[in-house]
Amino acid sequence: MIANTPPPPYYAVIFTSIRTEIEEDYHLMAEKMVDIAQEQEGYLGHESARECLGITVSYWESLESIRKWKMQTDHLLAQKLGKEKWYATYKTRISLVERDYGFEKS
Repeated sequence: MIANTPPPPYYAVIFTSIRTEIEEDYHLMAEKMVDIAQEQEGYLGHESARECLGITVSYWESLESIRKWKMQTDHLLAQKLGKEKWYATYKTRISLVERDYGFEKS
């Protein structure tokens, strides 16, 4: 599903990853992170896709809300476990969305 974001400006956190072969608790943690992120002040939505390469884009009102999310206790644990078990490599990019537009068939 495409996130229903407000009019710009807002921020996008783009998390791109390649997984290891370890599956242990990955999907449970991923679901938990979505649930917790949705409760964070400044969270606007997210979109995610995974095949060989995983891409998750989360949308935020401000850089401060992104900083708070990065330091959230359960998210810190997920980051630690991700480095230890689940990801062979990842990259996080933070961007200011200045313009957006779309199309939807009626």
